[in-house]
Amino acid sequence: MQRKTLLILLGMSFMLNGCLQTPPSLQESAKIIWKSPSLRYADMGFVSDDGTNLKIEIYGVGTPLMSLDITSEQICMSQFNCITPQQFNAQELSKYYPNSLLENIFRAKPIYNSKNLVKSSNGFTQNIKKSNQYAIEYEVLTNHTIFRDKINKILIKVIKI
Repeated sequence: MQRKTLLILLGMSFMLNGCLQTPPSLQESAKIIWKSPSLRYADMGFVSDDGTNLKIEIYGVGTPLMSLDITSEQICMSQFNCITPQQFNAQELSKYYPNSLLENIFRAKPIYNSKNLVKSSNGFTQNIKKSNQYAIEYEVLTNHTIFRDKINKILIKVIKI
């Protein structure tokens, strides 16, 4: 009888331990500035990241203006259905951007496989150019991320509050 009780308790312990292993979600408030030919926002918002899913919410006067749910397979925007990152880039940014670009910007990670990465004591910068396609200046410092493409007239700025 004691052995049966021990096995039940051990089994329940494994089940509960498995339930507790979900990664914590990091949520940060930020001022988000997004200027592109088709989108213009400059308001407060939140960036939530659980390691797999990334959610960006922008609010104006307390009401939601835009919401992006980003995974490596799809980007869902509040006004549109879910589309692939490649389709999102082509519609909203530039067809020449890699699929992981937006995800890396909001996670403050290097873009274009760390091409032209210059590290500093509190972050890094990247300058990446391809004739007639993009001229990117990307800067990630402790409290802010700035992505600027002069050819495609795109600015994405995230200032952590």
